[in-house]
Amino acid sequence: MAASAVRGAMALRTSTGRPIAFVRKIPWTAASSELREHFAQFGHVRKCTLPFDKETGFHRGMGWIHFSSEEELQNALQQENHVIDGVKVNIFLSHTMNFLHIN
Repeated sequence: MAASAVRGAMALRTSTGRPIAFVRKIPWTAASSELREHFAQFGHVRKCTLPFDKETGFHRGMGWIHFSSEEELQNALQQENHVIDGVKVNIFLSHTMNFLHIN
């Protein structure tokens, strides 16, 4: 019974699409402000997340761009070349999911 509830919750969470892009191969010289500026050409950027490594102080070379609409996200995904600080970055549709661990 519990496993069925978990599957239902996971299906609900994955069916609600959010306009989020996953970006990787971000050069260490780039800041979140540069990512925001670059992706703003495709639409309103609601949030730009660039996680940092606490030990090194550098970001991890990946991040997420939260757009206001699905159309803006699709505009960004259709662009073939995204270059930030002279480096071509990769952009993908982000499938954000929260995983539940059951012991």
